Amino acid sequence: MLGAETVALPEAFGRVLAEPVDSDRTLPPADNSAMDGFAVRAADCAGASPERPVWLPVAFEVPAGASDPPPLAPGAAARILTGAPLPPGADSVVRQEDTERSGERVAIRVVPDLGEHVRRAGEDVARGERVLEAGVRLGAARIGMLASLGRMAVAVHQAPRVAILSGGDELVEPDGDVSGGRIVSSNSWSIAAQCRELGAHPIYLGIARDTPADIERRLRAGLAADVIVSSAGVSVGDRDYVRDVLEKLGCRLSFWGVRMKPGYPLAFGRIGDDARGPLVFGLPGNPVSAMMTFEQFVRPALLRMAGARCLHRPQVRAKLAETLHKKPGRMHFVRVVLSREEGAIVARSTGNQSSGVLQSMIRAHGILLFDADASELPTGAEATVQVLDPEFLASDAAGF
Repeated sequence: MLGAETVALPEAFGRVLAEPVDSDRTLPPADNSAMDGFAVRAADCAGASPERPVWLPVAFEVPAGASDPPPLAPGAAARILTGAPLPPGADSVVRQEDTERSGERVAIRVVPDLGEHVRRAGEDVARGERVLEAGVRLGAARIGMLASLGRMAVAVHQAPRVAILSGGDELVEPDGDVSGGRIVSSNSWSIAAQCRELGAHPIYLGIARDTPADIERRLRAGLAADVIVSSAGVSVGDRDYVRDVLEKLGCRLSFWGVRMKPGYPLAFGRIGDDARGPLVFGLPGNPVSAMMTFEQFVRPALLRMAGARCLHRPQVRAKLAETLHKKPGRMHFVRVVLSREEGAIVARSTGNQSSGVLQSMIRAHGILLFDADASELPTGAEATVQVLDPEFLASDAAGF
């Protein structure tokens, strides 16, 4: 987990709180009106109805922002605006729509419940109350609470800095020349976007040529980052130099290769012996493999570094609309389209599951987990799906 930094409140949205927050004030600070209307004693309105209203003299007005209003005498009403403090003696507010004013008198057409339309002092927050725990992500409501507590600056965990390297003589930038079999280095763009989704800061190291010298030069430029992600050169080809260069830079590899598809040639390690050097992830070069290994390994690591508590995607159980087959030995991460049918979530393969078919990630609502030792998932069987697309969990209806 990275250390804390203090940021201005407008910059704290989406960050993970690094300190608990206790209230140094009471919210609301005093009993106040939740409506524009008239402050009254509920007992003075007994028997009121639209047909037979109770008429009360209007003793004074309490505007929003007022302090220390005078006491309300029995049998009287006070004009009051939303947020204004309730005058001593009043115990309820009748909203303006249920009244009719005539000069210095007001007709009350309803019998208010005791305390109706009154926000009690401290009903939201009491002085000294623990309001937010460290480790929560700051969304809109929490930002609003911090503002209510007068916190214009707050301590949050630092956002991870991620140095991203692509490699290969065949790669060019998106606006580069793709003649002669060259291809666009899309991995650096998708990985950078995956980082931004989490609030991490991507640092682009460019495209390394297939030489140890160029790979080393670019990797050295990323040593100041918290994480280095390389999306090529971790396989066993003649020009896969990344492993040797990493070892030269002092990287201690923890593993090289994972029993998963897509994404077998995955490497992980750390540079330096003091546990303060950058983490290093060597991802496969195929676009889907790079994105999938980022999802399963890099993403949780970045969230943990940023102080988050929940490190993984939402999961649902889904019924298969088709039978899936594979050879035992590797866990398969199957890109699927999800639908809701007859009260159940149904999963269908996106089609071609090749690690070079980026369309399978574009179409996917989620990733179905096909156990390493299994060879078949029959139609109708249930499986766990990691939900990638938040729109699947959204709704086109309000629900009310």
